[in-house]
Amino acid sequence: MAQNASTEAQIEAIQSATCYAYTPLLDPSYGYVPSLAAGIVFCILFAISLFYHTFQSVRLRATISILLALGALTELVGWAARTYSAKCPYNANSFLAQEVTLIIAPVFFSAALYVLLGRLIIDLGRASSILSAKWYTIIFCTCDVISLIIQAIGGAKASMAGFDLDQQRLGTHIMVAGIAFQLGTMTLFGLCVLDFFRRVLARSSPLRGSVTKAMRLVLVGMVVSFIMIYIRSIYRTIELAQGWSGYLITHQAYFIGLDGALMAIAVGVFVGLDPAVLIGKLERGLGSRPKGQHSRETSESEANIAMQNV
Repeated sequence: MAQNASTEAQIEAIQSATCYAYTPLLDPSYGYVPSLAAGIVFCILFAISLFYHTFQSVRLRATISILLALGALTELVGWAARTYSAKCPYNANSFLAQEVTLIIAPVFFSAALYVLLGRLIIDLGRASSILSAKWYTIIFCTCDVISLIIQAIGGAKASMAGFDLDQQRLGTHIMVAGIAFQLGTMTLFGLCVLDFFRRVLARSSPLRGSVTKAMRLVLVGMVVSFIMIYIRSIYRTIELAQGWSGYLITHQAYFIGLDGALMAIAVGVFVGLDPAVLIGKLERGLGSRPKGQHSRETSESEANIAMQNV
């Protein structure tokens, strides 16, 4: 009896302490102790992307650079919290911080893709897409904001639930709904991208000759980033659907490989294939084409003036 009382007292001390090293007496909220090495590596990777895209945001005032910088910052905060948790795995604040930030960070990356495709449609003309650039921005960015809000609410509720299992489940279900909504939005976006490729890159397409090398590089970056975000969304949906004690969420290797690594690629690919830089080359290429080879709707350009400096 005395031993049980001592154990309970120690567990209470662990839960109330700001920082307490791992002990077999109590499992951390993660289900494991976060890797210090992984935390440091991803902090460095996202810090590089953050620095680069922040610099481009200031230098070029590019919408896409701003969105990528925000996403990289959110990822950096999350991985910094996980790095702290490597030494203090029971700290509730760091667990809450990483849970919320790493859930919502990809929303900024997907928003950058939506804006980027809209910008390409403006340059190639209305015939290049089933939707106008204006409607891409309205539909997909609105869905992104909705997804962001749902995931943030769910993540906060689940993380702050403590040992209240009902509140944990409720928060988890809300997060799953948010990620599933994001996955559905990206699926629709993927179909629109395929339609864009069909209209622009098909051998019989009159727009094929209008696609510059710079534009092809932008498209490569967009496709790579899209695939990374899409795979991550599938993983996170399954992970959270299994619950907080599920197999995926309690095995760190999956999180490192299917979240951290994929998101590092999703934003990192735009360091090498930066749309903010390539769009400038694309514009110079458009200016050198014969008249009539490139058509752009004036009204659409005016409606999308905020997207001109992507």
